[in-house]
Amino acid sequence: MLREKLKNYNIILASGSPRRQAFFKELDLDFTIQVKEVKEVYSEKLKHSKITDYLSQLKASVFTNLSENDILITSDTIVWKDEKAMGKPKDFEEATEMLLDLSGQMHEVITSVCFTSKEFQKTVNDVTKVWFKTISEAEIDYYLKTYKPFDKAGSYGIQEWIGYIGIEKIEGCYFNVMGLPTRLVYKTLTQIADR
Repeated sequence: MLREKLKNYNIILASGSPRRQAFFKELDLDFTIQVKEVKEVYSEKLKHSKITDYLSQLKASVFTNLSENDILITSDTIVWKDEKAMGKPKDFEEATEMLLDLSGQMHEVITSVCFTSKEFQKTVNDVTKVWFKTISEAEIDYYLKTYKPFDKAGSYGIQEWIGYIGIEKIEGCYFNVMGLPTRLVYKTLTQIADR
């Protein structure tokens, strides 16, 4: 459906995330993948969705030669708890600390998606609340050794074993926790196509 509306555009997904790439396939979009390395550094003054908005725009800033019909899509996800952002863990120890911190608590998962063309830039974001049960150290150890979620913000994937056994409830978009608020991407691309 959207594929037909966007047939005159080149959709470029600037993400190495297999989950985001799968979402774009599931949305039935024609797209190419281009990934450029960016140092994800931001000011400590930024809080909450301002961090992910900034980082998704930063990832777009390195693409300086967009063609007329290109729409570049960049994205960033963080876990937000106790007024602090959790990104991807550096190592096993940090991943353990993160999951112990999330255990028995509520946190927010924030994802921003930035749409960039030669003419415009639009950034949208979504916030989902997630409640974990109290997770034992043995469960954390098993999960980290078996699933190695070191490429994920907050050290976990909701779609993996830890999500099955550990998440009591969520408020908001499930897919946002996986790394892409799919309905917002669909809505924004529809608006771009209808411009």
